[in-house]
Formats: sequence, structure tokens, C-alpha cells
Amino acid sequence: MKTELRVQLGDRLFGIERPWGALPPTPGRITDLAVDRGGLVHVLLRRDSAVDPAGPCVVTLSADGAFVRSWGETLCLDAHKITTGPDGVIAIVDRDAHRVLFCDAQGQVRQQIGESHRPGAPFNHPSDIAFAPDGGFYVADGYGHGRIHRFDRAGSLIASWGSVGTAPGAFLTPHGICVLSDGRVIVADRENSRVQSFTADGRLLAVWDAFLRPQDVVADADDRIHVCDSIPTLSLLSPDGALLGRCRPVLNGAHGLWLGASGDIFLAETNPNRITRLFPVTP
Repeated sequence: MKTELRVQLGDRLFGIERPWGALPPTPGRITDLAVDRGGLVHVLLRRDSAVDPAGPCVVTLSADGAFVRSWGETLCLDAHKITTGPDGVIAIVDRDAHRVLFCDAQGQVRQQIGESHRPGAPFNHPSDIAFAPDGGFYVADGYGHGRIHRFDRAGSLIASWGSVGTAPGAFLTPHGICVLSDGRVIVADRENSRVQSFTADGRLLAVWDAFLRPQDVVADADDRIHVCDSIPTLSLLSPDGALLGRCRPVLNGAHGLWLGASGDIFLAETNPNRITRLFPVTP
């Protein structure tokens, strides 16, 4: 008989399904995922383009995990993070090509930010992207720069802040990023084992350090902040950083996470190569 796993996160109880989704065999490994407004789950696959055979960059699944399509066989050099934004855009951070690609649901590139294969123009191995309520976006940049870049909705660079270091406001790999409804910017500062909170223009508000190498941060409609780290734990914080709950839904730590409209929480596990779904249950 299969054991049903349960975890508690704040005042909510979840069941655990793993692996989730009918992913076809591919040479890529799951690195992140995002759910669009229609409920489709876009799974980002990362591979070493120097040695691995060709394969899709994205596999799209239905809300119940059925295979819908795959795309992007020649799209990315090093796919790292994915998010969905206004007007159905799918944004992919192509880390080692130093760029962010904005695609439609069929995988056609509609816009690119950053010059391909040109580190420092403006990205140097970027790691993640998050959209703001006004349609602008922020890019965590990432492995080389240790900076956050702010763009308007047209893709023009407004401001940048941060540096490589351990002092408050500096970063050792800003790895995950999200934006709250009031414009506050939340950054998973991975190698400093902390999460930092900033105003929209980069003024440091708070440092929260009860984590081990936090990988990703995502906020829900009530601005509660979800953090997955390498202990591994999934933590739930209030908008001001108070710990509301903590659980251990995965075995080795998730590289990315996303919140579904129905209350599901999806975790992208690179090792082992799978998706874990947390679904609400009644006590």
C-alpha cells in the first residue's frame, strides 16, 4: 500500500505527489517551472550544450500533468529559470548566454534583453527574473555580477544595485527573486544563506537569515513569501519576514518553485530529476 505523505505549512495541510507530470524522456534536467494563467505548467530543462545531445528547452504540461507540447530545441545555451508575466509572456533566463528571452506559448521569441554571449551587457550569468505589478521586471544577476537590475515594461534599464560581498545589501549569488504587491523586491541571496528585502528602487529594508542556501522565493496573492532552501525546507514568511511555517516536502532540495492557482505548490528538483506537487488537503 502506498504511503500518503503529509506536511504542514503555516495553517495549511498538504499532501505530496512525487513525481508529478508526464514528462517525456529528454537529455535535459528539470531546473525550474512556471504556471500560466490558463493553468498550463511550463517545465524548464537545463542541459550542457557543449556535451549533451539536443533536446527541448521547455515541456508544457496540462493542469493535471498530461503532456501538451515541447519546444525550444535550439533556444537556450544554459536554461536556468522561467517565469510567466503579463499578456501570457514566458520569460526564460539563459544564464551562460547572458540574456533573458521573452517567448509566447508556442516558443517564439518576441523580445530579448541582454546581448547574446556578451557578459556585462548588462548581464553576467543572470539567474532569475520577476515581474512587478506595473509590468516592469527585475533580473537577478546572478553568478558574475551580484547585482539586481530593474527594467520598465518596455525593457529599458531603469536602475541597478548591489555588489559581490557579504555585507547587508551585497550578494553572493542572488539566485531567486520575487516582487510583492507593494513593489518590495525579495531576493534569495543563496551563498550568503539569507533572504533580503528591498524597496522598488533598491534601498535595503531587511535581512532574514534563517536559511541554508535559499534557491528560490515566490509570493502568493497575500504577499506571503515561500522560500525553498538546501536543508531542504520550504518556509512560509509573512510579508515582513516573520516565520509562519516550515516543512520538508522534498528529499534533496528544490531549485525552483511555483504556486498554482488552486493552492498547489510545485517544486522543481534537479536532483533527482522530477517535479513534486503539494496539494491542499483537509485534516
